Amino acid sequence: MFPALPLRARVTAFLIASISVASLVGIYAFNMQTDRYGSEWATVWGMARFFTILSHVLIALTFFTAAFRREGISAPWIAALTLTIVLVGAVYHALLRGITEFTGIGYWADLGLHTVVPVATLLWWFAFAPKGRLRYGDLPMFIVWPCVYVAYALGRGASDGIYPYPFMNVAEIGPLATATNLAGLLLALLLGGVIFVMIGRFADR
Repeated sequence: MFPALPLRARVTAFLIASISVASLVGIYAFNMQTDRYGSEWATVWGMARFFTILSHVLIALTFFTAAFRREGISAPWIAALTLTIVLVGAVYHALLRGITEFTGIGYWADLGLHTVVPVATLLWWFAFAPKGRLRYGDLPMFIVWPCVYVAYALGRGASDGIYPYPFMNVAEIGPLATATNLAGLLLALLLGGVIFVMIGRFADR
């Protein structure tokens, strides 16, 4: 049984989930307008290659669950997901911003996906998440989803030769550089997890 969330936490969780869904719909509409992938299903399949998109699906599902489930939500999972989406925003702004030029609805969708939702999620975690329940034994949770994604993305890339991000493009930078880059990101997630646990233990005092 997880600690119940107050009404304001559930309302703001609903808003975060709604912004995430709206951003996903917006980026889908932008891709259709620019004919980046072709058909509707090709667009969905193409978007499903990206960590950002799939992580936002998890954000939407998790925060809608937090909004409607009176029993609350898992402390390790919400902490890991929060760190994940914050990393999404940080990596995008540091390494990927400008690769694609977003205009119109794409601009607003990009803002929601990479800035608004990551910041709002982090603020929600600080304000409402059951931080005191975090333990150092929860650290593996912080890399479960990223590891699943890496296996999935590399598998798709090996199959069709298309890699979603430059830093994991095995065909261009080679397996060693790819492994180094991904190991660095996973290490960053583990170190971030340690910080989250430390904040949780401090908050529990």
